[in-house]
Amino acid sequence: MNPIRRIDPRRQYTVAPSGIRRLVLGADPSGDAIGRQARTVHKPVRATEALRCVLAVAHSDRGQLDAHACQAVAAAALLAAHDTWVHLLVFGEFQGDAADLGADRLTVIAAPPAYAPDAELAVVLALMERDRPLHVFLPDNGLPDGDLGRRLAAATRDTVATHVVELSRDGVASPYRQVAVGRGAFGRAASTPVASAHVGLSRSPSVPNPPNLPTPQHTGPRRTRRALPRIVLLAPDAVDDRLPFVGHGEAARVMPLPMTSAYRDHGTRTLPATEVDLEEADLIVSAGNGMRDLEGFHALADELGAAIGASRVAVDDGRFARGQQIGATGKTVSASAYLAFGISGAVQHLQGIKDCRHVIAINLDAAAPLVRRADLSIIDDTQRVARALLARVKQARGAHRHREAPDG
Repeated sequence: MNPIRRIDPRRQYTVAPSGIRRLVLGADPSGDAIGRQARTVHKPVRATEALRCVLAVAHSDRGQLDAHACQAVAAAALLAAHDTWVHLLVFGEFQGDAADLGADRLTVIAAPPAYAPDAELAVVLALMERDRPLHVFLPDNGLPDGDLGRRLAAATRDTVATHVVELSRDGVASPYRQVAVGRGAFGRAASTPVASAHVGLSRSPSVPNPPNLPTPQHTGPRRTRRALPRIVLLAPDAVDDRLPFVGHGEAARVMPLPMTSAYRDHGTRTLPATEVDLEEADLIVSAGNGMRDLEGFHALADELGAAIGASRVAVDDGRFARGQQIGATGKTVSASAYLAFGISGAVQHLQGIKDCRHVIAINLDAAAPLVRRADLSIIDDTQRVARALLARVKQARGAHRHREAPDG
């Protein structure tokens, strides 16, 4: 048997103009775990003195920074000079090693899990006023760091670049999409940002297209370059967070949020399965023309905590709401498990469940199209199977509650 050769996806690579990563053959591979550990023990300390600083900001998740946040800290450390310290500001509990991330100073804000962007912005502004960082680095991950970075740029009116995929001391690069809108006397090209890449790339609406120009054609993603701004929002995987050095990792200062947020977080609540949108449901039980015992069917759905769907025939018959219809003319679902009771499986219905991971069909007709599509089929009466499954689920839940009940 030929073993499969596994390639480290974090190995050194270059990015082609098309945006495709190409591994650099002959580059030093990651090596074995023992070798990596031996190399990290003797890493030198990067900064020699603290005359200036750069700031990295991130939110923690269960005491750790995710890979995207670690890359933002690594970017700050890689671009910092030897006389520049990296100050890491973490919102939330932090149990990681700041020095290993490349940080020289660590400040931890014991932020509550509630949404408080104005209070967090006040903390960052206070640190910027005190330390005067040359640059501020954040992971561009939407909420919460990407949102905080955009709020910071709006409050300070500093230069900012978002979705940064390349960076150096000389500048940064962000992607945009080039659109060809024709040639000749009126031919020109318009540039549209990819996602919400930093401003200055979109075509001015005051310059209309002549009516004889063809429909714009996207020619693929390109990159625009600019000088290194003060605020950098880094795209995922733009930087390798495996650093050849360590930071000083100065002891953390843990502080609470200094102010009460104007936002009021109402928390979260668990929705009943019947209120979850079918497109977001992870478990769906669906009924077709062959399911007549609706009371037992709904009891099974409640016991399983599953969302309820239906075929078009069952909806047209008035037994289910139109919003529960699954198929090409209804909703397309991508549940992990889809249980179909008494559904023959018209082409339109099969299109609606094509993205489901596991499909289980219960039907009397072994030749039904859905039975052929299903990962598991039960050829039996749907009402009888539903009642038997309900009894087994109740039995399993009862046994589970009995095991968790305290003795005595």
